[in-house]
Amino acid sequence: MTANLVEWMTRIVTRGVVLFVVLAILLRPGTSRGSIAEQRNRLPSAAHCEDPIVGEWKAHQYNDVWKQWVIFRLIVRRKPGSPTELIGQIFNETWSGRKADQEPGPCSEFVTYRTRTSMPQAFGSYRDGQVVFGATDYVSDGIVCGKVPQGFGYLPDHFTGPLDEESQEFQSRNNDGGRAVNEPTLFRRVQCFDGPTRKVPVDVVAPPFVPPERSGGC
Repeated sequence: MTANLVEWMTRIVTRGVVLFVVLAILLRPGTSRGSIAEQRNRLPSAAHCEDPIVGEWKAHQYNDVWKQWVIFRLIVRRKPGSPTELIGQIFNETWSGRKADQEPGPCSEFVTYRTRTSMPQAFGSYRDGQVVFGATDYVSDGIVCGKVPQGFGYLPDHFTGPLDEESQEFQSRNNDGGRAVNEPTLFRRVQCFDGPTRKVPVDVVAPPFVPPERSGGC
């Protein structure tokens, strides 16, 4: 094999590797949940409570690929007799729409469906600053309006990640065994259960992880 042929083959292989890497970056599954900063800006002021984890937590996301809004609410309580275990409920409200349709409302030309789902037996733990909270079953609370697209379904959510007590934010990743794989989902506590709710506006730096580019869903 001549030196020129070896050089030519080397160039072909190198170009092929570069092309593969570029295509892998461009064509990998993409999310459109929006950045953590965008999610943060949609949330109300934080509720500072006596217990670091007990209370109501809210997340508000938009998926630009699916043109879909999602609001999650976590109702989190301590399991009696355990210093680390949690119990509660998870509520989900999903609707189609444009970015301008960020609040749930009646169906329209752009909001073609709106649904509600609950997970009444959620459970998890809080230890060493890390939260685990999810469910293994769900209940469809019905279609509020419109008609869901063919193939629309639901899988129970499972949120894990660190809790920032100063900002009252739970910087989670959601895994539901379907579309949601390590889906960055920012929760902020919005209500206390152990006394008066003291709302404090927060303006903190976005968490260190970067939302992966992939398709998201319920």
